[in-house]
Amino acid sequence: MSETTAAPSKEDVVEMISGYRAQVSKADTEDLDSLELAWLLHQAEQRYGVELDLDDADLSRMHTVAGAAQVLADLVGGRGDG
Repeated sequence: MSETTAAPSKEDVVEMISGYRAQVSKADTEDLDSLELAWLLHQAEQRYGVELDLDDADLSRMHTVAGAAQVLADLVGGRGDG
């Protein structure tokens, strides 16, 4: 499996979450629950070939699709394993 190198977008986040639940809104305000967040982090690590090291501030920003996309873009864009 090849690794994706571009930072994830909101559409990528929605796509990854859709593997967990069928109905995912593309709205920026769509709330993510803790199981969805755990699924998303696992999927992002697999897809982008990184080990994400999240602190409490990162996690608190990831309660929405838009917030999760921004945090993942910041971390994956910086390669997150550093």
